[in-house]
Amino acid sequence: MDVLAQLQRLRDIARQVGAEVVMPRYQKVVAEKKHDGSLFTEADLAAQQALQRLLPELVPCPVLGEEMTQAEQEALWREHPQGLWVVDPIDGTTNFAHGLPYFAISIALMRAGRPQLAVVYLPVLDECFSAAAGQGAWLNDRRLPLVHDDKLLADAVATVETKWLSGHLAARVVTLGPFHNHRNFGASTIDWCWLAAGRTDVMLHGAQKLWDYAAGVLILQEAGGVVGAIHQPDFWQDKVWQRSVVAARTPALYEAWRGWVRANR
Repeated sequence: MDVLAQLQRLRDIARQVGAEVVMPRYQKVVAEKKHDGSLFTEADLAAQQALQRLLPELVPCPVLGEEMTQAEQEALWREHPQGLWVVDPIDGTTNFAHGLPYFAISIALMRAGRPQLAVVYLPVLDECFSAAAGQGAWLNDRRLPLVHDDKLLADAVATVETKWLSGHLAARVVTLGPFHNHRNFGASTIDWCWLAAGRTDVMLHGAQKLWDYAAGVLILQEAGGVVGAIHQPDFWQDKVWQRSVVAARTPALYEAWRGWVRANR
């Protein structure tokens, strides 16, 4: 099976899990707290189990999911560099549990620490973002990016998560941000995709987990976007489990945005 056929099958798997596992439980489950205070539901566990069953049938690699223990996740990452599925069965669990229709299923195939295939599926909107390394990115059957313009940073819409930023940078980005306005929707995987599509223009996050960025970063880069980290230009040199994000949908916006972040960090 060639890579684009694999990607199509991956889209089908995401849609299947969304239709058969996630949406029948939407607004019908009670959230519980994990040890770190974040929420999970029975739907998260059921979706992860479905992905653990279906994904190795496509490419025979282990599946690393958000709903595993940290020790299990770190062992899988360490022991399977040549092939590993990384999934967030429901990104935006707080939204999902409260009936907010902003959540997604995120899947990436990683090899040598880099994503090769990626799908982020929003079941409420039936929007499937996908990418294959070196082949491009799509929203359903439309090529990304959807927007082609020369917008300035002063006119940009930013996605900003202040929780993991340093106090100085968080305060300055909220009060003195160089953009037109900023948003925080509560699902990092979708933030990457909306940036790739041109629905937002720049992004800033202090510390994303592997499953937060594994699929989204490939979709953004294949759509022509640019990504770095807060304290260094190479995104991939930041910490695997707490990777900061400075990103933009165009190179010009990225240079302006990263310059401001560096001056205010």
